[in-house]
Amino acid sequence: MESHRNLIACCIAWLCLALVSPASFAQTGRWRGESGEAASLPSGTRVVRDVAYGSDPRQRFDVYAPAHADRAPVILLVHGGGWRRGDKAMPGVIKNKIARWVPRGFIVISTDYRMRPDTAPLQQARDVARALALAQGRAVEWGGDANRFVLMGHSAGAHLVALLSAEPALARAQGARPWLGTVSLDSGSLDVVQTMRGRHFPLFDQAFGADPADWLAASPLQQMRGQIVPLLAVCSSRRRDSCPQADAFVARARSFGSRASVLREDLSHGEINRQLGLPSDYTSRVETFLGSLDPAVARLLDERTQRLAALPVVIGR
Repeated sequence: MESHRNLIACCIAWLCLALVSPASFAQTGRWRGESGEAASLPSGTRVVRDVAYGSDPRQRFDVYAPAHADRAPVILLVHGGGWRRGDKAMPGVIKNKIARWVPRGFIVISTDYRMRPDTAPLQQARDVARALALAQGRAVEWGGDANRFVLMGHSAGAHLVALLSAEPALARAQGARPWLGTVSLDSGSLDVVQTMRGRHFPLFDQAFGADPADWLAASPLQQMRGQIVPLLAVCSSRRRDSCPQADAFVARARSFGSRASVLREDLSHGEINRQLGLPSDYTSRVETFLGSLDPAVARLLDERTQRLAALPVVIGR
């Protein structure tokens, strides 16, 4: 029993620690590894930093685009951090995903949002929806296709993209158009009501408060009342609560005729974020889901030309 408590504590800690300090990302557009060396972005990557979608300094996103993108699909990343910390430029959020997908013709956008203690999760979800709406509206500027967006979030960010998927009216109210699908990477909670009624860590009280009405309003499972976009819920089999909640969320989605599935991974909470994009069965399974969303996306993921293979898609040591 004690070992189970320790395991849960370690996993939940990832929600709050946000994996890597944002200071490890230099403003020159280069990552700094643990040993201090800089590693360049994939060759030809165009970067547009701090695009504002609101007046608050946290309402910003960064765009990473191929040099010659034309109607490219767009992956919108939402970082985690316990609903109260984290940053769009954390290497664990962007490094391997950009290295994998930008050379294959995707645009990757990583967004910040306002956080606790000032901004509740429901309003955070609205922030993500505003970022999505602005990115869709300006996608053509970066060579993107407004009709080929995918939402992807980790931890608290996974909760936010799942909430928007469960209740798309939240996104529509901010001007967002429909998107192709959603990838939830080991969500902090998919059933907030269950989380708050059971034994939980203080970070959940700090995020969701004490009012059951607030739990309900911010709970993806309870807010789902009809068919949703295709969704892949990745869960860590090392967390006691993650996969059962993913199973329940996917079962509810399927009950409305949605296409949804659970991907169990024997990885820690943080590894599910950091390792996505590295060559692995895990990355391949996520890409299988992405390819199922749209033929153009599938073609990009299937291409294995010498030109793409020659690009430096591995960043760091």
